[in-house]
Amino acid sequence: MKPRGLLIAAVVLLALCGVLYWSNHHPPAAGTPAGATPDAAATPAILTLNQSDVAQLTIQDKGQPALELSRTGSGGNWQITAPKQLDADQDAVSGVLSVLSSLAATRVVETTAANLAPYGLSDPSATLDVTLNNKKTQKLLIGDETPAGSGYYAMLAGDPRVFIIASYSKTGLDKSLGDLRDKRLVTTDFDKVSQIELTSNKAGKKSDITFGRNKDAWQILKPQPLRADGSQVESLIQSLKDGKMDTSADTDEAKIAAAFKSATPLATVKLTGAGGTQELEVRDSKGDEYVKSSAPAGIFKAQSGFGAGLDKTLDDFRNKKLFDFGYDEPNKIELTDGPKSYALSLTNNSWWDAAGKKLDDATVDALVENLRELSAVSFPETGFTAPAVTITVTSNDGKRVEKVLASKSGDNYIAKRDGEPELYEIPGSAISDLEKSADGLKPVAPPPAPKK
Repeated sequence: MKPRGLLIAAVVLLALCGVLYWSNHHPPAAGTPAGATPDAAATPAILTLNQSDVAQLTIQDKGQPALELSRTGSGGNWQITAPKQLDADQDAVSGVLSVLSSLAATRVVETTAANLAPYGLSDPSATLDVTLNNKKTQKLLIGDETPAGSGYYAMLAGDPRVFIIASYSKTGLDKSLGDLRDKRLVTTDFDKVSQIELTSNKAGKKSDITFGRNKDAWQILKPQPLRADGSQVESLIQSLKDGKMDTSADTDEAKIAAAFKSATPLATVKLTGAGGTQELEVRDSKGDEYVKSSAPAGIFKAQSGFGAGLDKTLDDFRNKKLFDFGYDEPNKIELTDGPKSYALSLTNNSWWDAAGKKLDDATVDALVENLRELSAVSFPETGFTAPAVTITVTSNDGKRVEKVLASKSGDNYIAKRDGEPELYEIPGSAISDLEKSADGLKPVAPPPAPKK
């Protein structure tokens, strides 16, 4: 035989040995019932569906009431119709459909199963019935866990094959009522909420606060008109958005109602908007929180920590900043501090002092940052006297003018915004920092003289 022929024969022999080795070291799945004829090469699709084509879904766990879901209208939202009528969690149902629509086997155990009992498929642990818009149906049966614990036996009604599906596929499909119901404690459209009423019992002290929204800006309306800290109001709204029922706990409605009745009142919230009004009352029982809600109507155990976002006082929501220009660039700054006075204006993206000298941007930035961060540590009722410091900031292309006056009070200052009644206590250190940055204003260094 020629060397080339010997080489080819050797390669073929080596390939055959490799196949034999693989076959000997990859037997059928552990515990595969006798007579099974696994198709080791294939991991076929069990189901291929379009999610939008699914009109109804029924999940039946052995020994449990069937969980039935239907779309409302053509391609609309999902509703739970049995064992009782409930709104569904749209994302959770979509997750089930995502797994179901492209369900694939990890392997085929038997191509034509004569006896389903060894796989737990004669009396399935779970079945999923799918009805499409065209009225065609599909039924998936899920049986026992494989002996190796890495999957579950499954088959499709009308298909004689027995498959193994991955454990995570089974987890993604076999959902309970608690998994698929809408667990939100507040279902309103928050973008359309115009008013929030909060009654808090923090530290046993009751406070009634009403917030009103004008476009994207929030203001405190009650107990009196006050500037609101928008980030704190948005944090309250986020707590309400994130509030969920704890469906992993005991869901016995009578027990939950009794626990709510004996619990300590924590907070009550009423939200009013274009869609009407929703109200919820939150109570605490040794760290467990219970909620009575108008929509969804009922009493529920809340997930841990829900009440913390509501258990706040009026001062928590008040705007502690003395200036509202925020991260906008001011157009003009005027500061009077005893005998000292400063006047700065922004022209053509450069800062200039009253004498027409161009100022160093870094020194102006330090002053602006101290003005931006000027904040109250408390809200006294009295204490403002003759102002020692007066600051006027013009921003938003001249449309916003804010004037703050501050009088000395011991080591601190009592300040007020011109034309507004509320008072703010400012740390003396904050005024000192402001004075230092004002004294540190410098003109732009002149360019170096040309070399001769």
